[in-house]
Amino acid sequence: MSVRPIDFVLAALALLGPLAIHLFLPIIPVAKTEFGLSEALAQLTFSIGIIGLAFSTLAYGTFADRYGRRPVLLVGLVLFVFGSVISALAISFTTLLVGRVIQSVGAGCGITLARAIARDVYGDQGLVKAIAYLTMFYAAGALLAPGIGGLLLDIAGWRSAFFFATFIGVVTAIAAHLVVPETRAQGLRTGSSPILSGFFELLRQPRFCALVIHTGCSTGTFLIIASASSTLMKELLHRSATEFGLYFAMIPAGFVIGTMISSRIGNRASVERMILIGGLIGVIAVVVQSVFFLFGYLSPLVLFLPGSFVTLAQGISLPFAQAAAMRIVPKLAGTAAGIGVFAQNFLGAGFAQIYGILADGTPVPMMQMASVTAGLALVSACVPRLLASQIQE
Repeated sequence: MSVRPIDFVLAALALLGPLAIHLFLPIIPVAKTEFGLSEALAQLTFSIGIIGLAFSTLAYGTFADRYGRRPVLLVGLVLFVFGSVISALAISFTTLLVGRVIQSVGAGCGITLARAIARDVYGDQGLVKAIAYLTMFYAAGALLAPGIGGLLLDIAGWRSAFFFATFIGVVTAIAAHLVVPETRAQGLRTGSSPILSGFFELLRQPRFCALVIHTGCSTGTFLIIASASSTLMKELLHRSATEFGLYFAMIPAGFVIGTMISSRIGNRASVERMILIGGLIGVIAVVVQSVFFLFGYLSPLVLFLPGSFVTLAQGISLPFAQAAAMRIVPKLAGTAAGIGVFAQNFLGAGFAQIYGILADGTPVPMMQMASVTAGLALVSACVPRLLASQIQE
């Protein structure tokens, strides 16, 4: 694929989600102290952003199929900027939550519409490679955001992270307004079609459900390790926010490597094989980390190195799972992208919040919850392979 101006905007859109989510990771323990929160409420300030992003993607995907990509995209970017400003100026826990919800609802437009626009522009043949590159930029955002957030936190306080997000949102909105045309094929969807019909049409497909559940469970494993490591690094290992950000870079770096592998392979390997490989790597990484915990080893490397293999597994399997989900009903590509991002983030946030409820200041709840989600990701990865073998018989 030759590089066009729209590709830079799509890459920036892919960065919005991790910017809204991961920029806040170093702030979790600070928000806990600032507003006098319990462990569960402190975790909620993180999880609420993922939940808001998850639900908004359902609307963005459907509205983009019905009304066009461009107007829906611009509305989302305005919401992201507005929510970032509210969060930056928050003087209470409630105001911070409201700002985080609006910010994350706005961020939901990013990866959902970037995928839908990429499909419009590059078609089915180029979709796996396009999604692999988009998820690579998504991972780059996750790679950079905690380090930037930790640095801003140590230098200028936690509010500066939200002012930084505001600046990025404004620049992206201006670029999208100038560069992104309407890419939806005219007449592909009609405004009179019932909104829920597309959801039901997709959710009746067992293959589609297995693919999106796999992305949600594998994301849950990542988010549990990511959010737990923030608290464990500060409260148990007594490391700074900046040091957390530097070590955290290992986790999204694994995702970048995984997506590079996916983009290289492209359509040369089956969806069933690639997501099964990703599921196996994720389980092995969690088992290895759990063994270290059981023998009493706790260090930054034990927290983050297995996490990098968890995200390597994600980078290998997610582009294939997401592209395959969007191909099942081509006329509902935007809706499928929205449901896929919803499942990825809602299930991930749900598992992360369960961890927050169980958290007791030790690595044990992280070990237990990561084992559950990695196991579920592997089980759901087996379903498309079983369905394919039944069709062949």
